[in-house]
Amino acid sequence: MTTTLPTPTGTTAPDDAAESTRGAWLVVMKREIVVRALNKTFLVGLLVSVAIIAALAAFMAWQGSRTDSFTVAVPAGDATATAAVEAAAAIPEEQGGGAELTTLEVADDAAAREALADGGADGWLHPASGSDAGWVLTGQAAPDSTLTRLLTAGVAGQTLEANAEAAGTTTAELTAGGTLTTDRVDGDAVDSQTLFFASFALALLFFIGALGSGQMIAGSVVEEKQSRLVEIMATAVPLRHLLAGKILGSSVVALAQNVVFAAVGLAALSFTPTASILPSLSTSLVWFVLFFAVGFLGLAALYAVAGALASRTEDLQHTTTPMTMAIMGVYFLTFSASGTFETILSYVPVANVVSMPVRVLSGDAAWWEPIVSLLILAAFAVVALLVSERAYRGALLQTGGRVGWRTALRPQS
Repeated sequence: MTTTLPTPTGTTAPDDAAESTRGAWLVVMKREIVVRALNKTFLVGLLVSVAIIAALAAFMAWQGSRTDSFTVAVPAGDATATAAVEAAAAIPEEQGGGAELTTLEVADDAAAREALADGGADGWLHPASGSDAGWVLTGQAAPDSTLTRLLTAGVAGQTLEANAEAAGTTTAELTAGGTLTTDRVDGDAVDSQTLFFASFALALLFFIGALGSGQMIAGSVVEEKQSRLVEIMATAVPLRHLLAGKILGSSVVALAQNVVFAAVGLAALSFTPTASILPSLSTSLVWFVLFFAVGFLGLAALYAVAGALASRTEDLQHTTTPMTMAIMGVYFLTFSASGTFETILSYVPVANVVSMPVRVLSGDAAWWEPIVSLLILAAFAVVALLVSERAYRGALLQTGGRVGWRTALRPQS
C-alpha cells in the first residue's frame, strides 16, 4: 500500500507522494548493487573464481602445447631399429603422433637394462628371439602407452617398406587404395568431449550465479526484517517497489558476474586447442546470458520471499531449501543429460537455462527452439514474480516466527 508523504508545510500531497515513490524501485536497485559490489566476501569470491578459470585454461593450454619426449634404446648398429624409431617420430600429429623420439644406441642387453634402470631410456626396442618373430619393446615397468602406439606404427611401416623392397615393389603400390578418411553426418558439430566440458561449465556458471546471488538477496531481506529496518522503509517505499528493486539489483549483479566469468573463459580458451570452436561457443554463451537473465528474475523473486518468510537468519536454511534443491537438481541433471532427456530439459524452466544453450552448441536445436524455450522461461518468470510479490507483501511485516507460504498468500485485509 502506497503511503502519502508529508509536504514541508505539514500538509499531505498524494500526487506529490505518488510521484516521489514512483522511482523508488530504482533507488533500492542502486543500493543493492552498491552494497553487493562493496561486499568483501563477494569481491574475494569473484576474484578467486576468475583466478580458477584462468588457471584451468592455462593448464589446458599447457597440456595442449606439451610434447611428449621419449628416448628409445636400440642395439648399436641396428639400422632397422633406428629406422623404425624415426618412422614412429615422423607420424603426423593429426594421426595421434606429435611426440619427440630419440634413439640411444646400446652395446648389449645389459647396457639396455642399465639405461632403463637409471632413466636414461624410456624403452628398449630390440628383435625378438627366433626367426621372423618381430620386435619387442621392453620397459623398466609397463612401457608408456603413447610410446607403444607410436613404435607399433613405426615398426609396421618399416617392416612393410622392407618387405616391399624385397618383393621388388614399393610401399605406395602395396597400400594404394587403402587410405581411410573420416566424415560425419552432423557436419561441424562439436565433439562429445568438448560438449561435455561446455555443458559442465554452463551448469557451474548457473549454479554459482543463481545460488550465490539468491542466498544474498534472501539474507538481505531477512536482515532488514530482523532489525525492523523494513518497517521504517515501508513507510516511505511501497513494498512492491522494494521487492522490484531488490530483484533487479541482484539480477544485475548476478548477470554481470556471469558475463565476467564467460568473458574470462572465452579469452582463456583462445589460447587452448579448443580455440577453433570459439565462434560456436560464443553463440551458445549469448543464449546462456539471455536465458539466465530471464530465469534469474523468477528465482530472485522466490529467494526474496524466502527471506520474507524467515524471521531471523537461522530460518533461512529452512525457507530457502526448495530453491536450493531445485538449483542443485538443475546443476547435476543438465551437464550429464543427453539425447531425448536433454531435449525435454531444454524446455523445462529453469533447466533450460543450461540445456538449451548446450543444444545450440551441439547443433541439435533448430533456429526456433531457443526462442520458444525462452518464451516458456519468461512465462515462468512472470508467474513467479506475480506469486512472489503477493507472498512478499503478506510475509515481510509479520514477525514472531517463521511464516508459511499459505499464510503469506492469504488475501490482505
